Amino acid sequence: MDYFCGIDIGASTAKLMIIDENKQAVAKTLRRSGIDYAETARGCLDDTLSTAGLTEQQIKRSVSTGYGRDNVPWVDGKMTEIACHGKGAYFHFPKRITVIDIGAQDSKVIHLDDVGRRTSFKMNRKCAAGTGAFLEEIALRLDLPVSELNGLAQRSTNEAPLGSFCTVFAATEVLEKIRAGEKVEDIIKGAFRSVVKRLLEMDTIDGELVITGGVIAHNRLLATLVEQSFAVKTLVPPDPQYIGALGAALFALEKTGERGLGV
Repeated sequence: MDYFCGIDIGASTAKLMIIDENKQAVAKTLRRSGIDYAETARGCLDDTLSTAGLTEQQIKRSVSTGYGRDNVPWVDGKMTEIACHGKGAYFHFPKRITVIDIGAQDSKVIHLDDVGRRTSFKMNRKCAAGTGAFLEEIALRLDLPVSELNGLAQRSTNEAPLGSFCTVFAATEVLEKIRAGEKVEDIIKGAFRSVVKRLLEMDTIDGELVITGGVIAHNRLLATLVEQSFAVKTLVPPDPQYIGALGAALFALEKTGERGLGV
């Protein structure tokens, strides 16, 4: 049996997945990216190999992707996160789809045709609105762990909308709503709605909608709100936070991630 490795080093977390020659996931690991991406990547690899009961010599090929893809010295090739998120999403949903990946620092909208070819994409890099960083700032202002946001938002009965997409202004608005006596769960749901509104501004949806990324992995209410706002069926793949790593592993298996090729 041959094994293939994909590692996605994002601005916030690093995700590594090993698949076998039948494209089945064998093991996966997630770590905070930290400040030394090379060290983090090595730690992810060691952890995953240990979990899978494999040696590094059994990994036939490895491909890196994400913000820190150039900082993984032991991989055989690298690919952009756009390519890998599209690849991973299409693996689970082989049809015409639009992929929205909500990450910690940026959001991506990727259009794929019915055979998995990318037709276009857009990225939100200029502002934290519509990303995990926006929700982290809201959690900070509310003095709450980010992990509690989804559960609280689900209890909301009277959503408190935020008027600003800007993270700084929205954070100030949150403080004003607290002072006005708004319930915390209603404020959080309003923040979730702001993320969805920012996504609505980015692009239109073609085909079925697939949502990936760490934000959706921990905040499933967002998938419901996105479905309501876009008025299309919304699909969330298994392990949505690992879709980039899966795509990189699939490229490794297909031997298309040649060193230096980032298309």
